[in-house]
Amino acid sequence: MLEKLPPDYVQHEVKGQLKKMGPLQPMNIFLRQEVERMQRVIGLVRSTLTDLKLAIDGTIIMSEDLRDALDCMFDARVPCLWLRPSWPSASLGFWFSELLERSLQLRGWISSGRPDTFWLTGFFNPQGFLTAMRQETTRSNLTRGWALDTVTLSNNVTKMMKEDVVAPPPEEVGGVYIYGLFLDGAGWDRRGIKLCEAPPKVLFSPLPVVHVFAISSANMADSKLPPGGGGRVVSLYSCPVYKKPRRTDLNFIFFLQLRSLQPPQHWTLRGAALLCDCK
Repeated sequence: MLEKLPPDYVQHEVKGQLKKMGPLQPMNIFLRQEVERMQRVIGLVRSTLTDLKLAIDGTIIMSEDLRDALDCMFDARVPCLWLRPSWPSASLGFWFSELLERSLQLRGWISSGRPDTFWLTGFFNPQGFLTAMRQETTRSNLTRGWALDTVTLSNNVTKMMKEDVVAPPPEEVGGVYIYGLFLDGAGWDRRGIKLCEAPPKVLFSPLPVVHVFAISSANMADSKLPPGGGGRVVSLYSCPVYKKPRRTDLNFIFFLQLRSLQPPQHWTLRGAALLCDCK
């Protein structure tokens, strides 16, 4: 684990890259906060593993925290010391894989600029990410009289998967592409871009890339009943998005509007929801 652990973020290098990108931009402020939190986790893991090696060799005394960490790792559980500043996970293997993937996304953003798509699961504070996007869109539309308190989130589910995305959303619309969401309690019809019944023996269905963008509520059109294909009325189901399979207020992020031929109550009774992590 110690060998696979990502290198530490060099503070002055991160600051230099952020300065090039615009340090006062809402999305870059969010990125800096995420990097700081990730560095705390990486530093803690490195410190624990290094101390464990020394304690096993007899160089230092095995403290209670180190003993607990060793017991947890032996049982493939995440040590409590690491869980506090990080995220819950079913096993140590899943947790460590997620750490590598989260760090990879942040490093790519810092070194290569803003990515075309974002892995929402890979953020400590996904709500903060969406708020930063709203702030950014509001600032770019100040001349049109937009104000942050009247700006709300809207979305379109695309037909693209992550590997199909080759460019960010159109500038005139703005927003972000997000991926990595899974439907629980429902399936997804990619051709019709709408909810459908979950296939037999399939617990979680991957959702294609979603375009999330901000709109001014003062200019919102009534989209409760958009027209559907073949003259059929299509309703919108406000689908809750959760960080983890455990559906609690702490894990709730926001609502996505998903098209459906059935009334919203149908999916409410099915318990349909979107999960960032289905492990």
